[in-house]
Amino acid sequence: MTDKSTFTKDEWALLLESPMIAGMAITAADPSGLWGLLKESFAGGGALTQAITSSTTNTLVKAVVSDFSNSEGRSAARDGLQAKFANSQPADVKTKSIESLRQVSALLDTKAPADSAAFKSWLRQISQSTAEAAKEGGGLLGLGGVQVSDAEKATLAEISTALGV
Repeated sequence: MTDKSTFTKDEWALLLESPMIAGMAITAADPSGLWGLLKESFAGGGALTQAITSSTTNTLVKAVVSDFSNSEGRSAARDGLQAKFANSQPADVKTKSIESLRQVSALLDTKAPADSAAFKSWLRQISQSTAEAAKEGGGLLGLGGVQVSDAEKATLAEISTALGV
């Protein structure tokens, strides 16, 4: 069984950051204002909550979510994200996020091959949920617009490629 002990401290921190990074890539691809940002943030949080309550969730996903649910895990993820994305513009956030997801993919393939596909699929689903959380290009309060913008669709494709799913 793959768990925290399989990884170094830095590798585990990368896995802890990965659910947020999967959502951040989408948000940075097509920033949609305050309401859109909030909706997209809640989508990522919802994915974490769902992983806790689902009986079908992969054991590595559950281990990451469980560790993220304590203050030490959240601090490690927050500190890592701050270091990665300090002073970054949205385009830089997207690029760095895609690269981080590539690193997560390689790490999973190397150290957790049995859990790799399920974990990557979970990250891809977080990205999809984030993309669908708020309409893009609409007017006031998100009226009009499209559910998933072209920029978000392109980023979803980049995420799929980076994760190999």
